[in-house]
Amino acid sequence: MEADWIEHRRSDDGERLGWMKPAEDGFIAIDLLGRRRTHVVDWLIAEETLDGIGLSYLADPHELRLHDGSWLRVRIAEVSPDAIRVKKDDWGDMRDTQLQYSISFPITDEQLRPLHR
Repeated sequence: MEADWIEHRRSDDGERLGWMKPAEDGFIAIDLLGRRRTHVVDWLIAEETLDGIGLSYLADPHELRLHDGSWLRVRIAEVSPDAIRVKKDDWGDMRDTQLQYSISFPITDEQLRPLHR
């Protein structure tokens, strides 16, 4: 997170949805993973974008690029501006060893990407 980013929270419960990054004559909407969700837009559009996206994408399966270049199906376990933690998708198997990985914030699509079915 950069010092000039402006936090945006959901109005009904105060949950952080992302940030608005000042740019040129407007703002860029940034989600909780640090990904740009708009080009330069006005404040209202940036807010509406983050409100519309919400948090549901955090529950979706993702793929993590491993050091050998392969992709591993993962679920997001924790998100903060300090780091993002993901765990191997175990489909709820309690016997799994819970492989976890930390990713620096912000992420890139070369590190972590949504799993497209």
